[in-house]
Amino acid sequence: MLRIAVQSKGRLYDDTMNLLSEADIKVSSSKRTLIAQSPNFPLEVLFLRDDDIPQCVASGVADIGVVGQNEYMERGENVQILSHLGFSNCRLSLAIPKEVKYTGPHWFDDKRIATSYPNILGKYLREHDIKADIHVITGSVEISPGIGMADGIFDIVSSGSTLVSNNLREVEIVTQSEALLVGNWNLDDDKHQILNEMLFRFEAVRSAVDKKYVMMNVPKANLNEIVEVLPGIKSPTIIPLADDQWCSIHTVLDEKRFWGIIGKLKELGAQGILVTPIEKMIL
Repeated sequence: MLRIAVQSKGRLYDDTMNLLSEADIKVSSSKRTLIAQSPNFPLEVLFLRDDDIPQCVASGVADIGVVGQNEYMERGENVQILSHLGFSNCRLSLAIPKEVKYTGPHWFDDKRIATSYPNILGKYLREHDIKADIHVITGSVEISPGIGMADGIFDIVSSGSTLVSNNLREVEIVTQSEALLVGNWNLDDDKHQILNEMLFRFEAVRSAVDKKYVMMNVPKANLNEIVEVLPGIKSPTIIPLADDQWCSIHTVLDEKRFWGIIGKLKELGAQGILVTPIEKMIL
């Protein structure tokens, strides 16, 4: 049995539970539950505060954990990064009142900065030789300048709407953050085997993100030109049709490039283009 620590609420909780579900690992999603066991996978889920997860994994209370990169960097616990999960993306930034003229990082010299991440901020200030006073608070960091507690803040930024609503503007991005799967260094062979199966499923889910399975009929006379347009995983599947002047092509396209490629395919005579979403993809 493998034990995973997961944030008990918030965006990281939602994204992690969605990933487990898409990997066909069933877990009770009740937020009142502190510990739950999957009925179809050898996994036990421990629901914790996000800032407790790195220490929980480092001490062996949990074998692995899903944690924001920001908490991993701030806590500095001795855990290994097993996977960058690609969701819950945000950044850690410095922000000041929007009406204040900003002259660069040294604007913060002799200023007070409110934050819940003193270690990350302290490292940044030392690297840039900035002499500022770090004021550590937990929660509601963004209100600090408005009530006179600080001149600026250092906090997580996602959409930036919280900054705007508190009359702040982002002036320096210090580091990017995303969800990480971290692990204890001393997992036994049985737990490693379970972990490898879980990582295999996670990768299959992630590989399918923003991908479309495309089928189309194309004239054989333009086959070579059409194949050159298609950026398939390796090469497209080509299937003969009853009409020997035509064939069918099956391939996978990245959604970001989809419409531009489809336009070129139509110009080359592709017809009957069928597009379907991909749930899992094994590379």
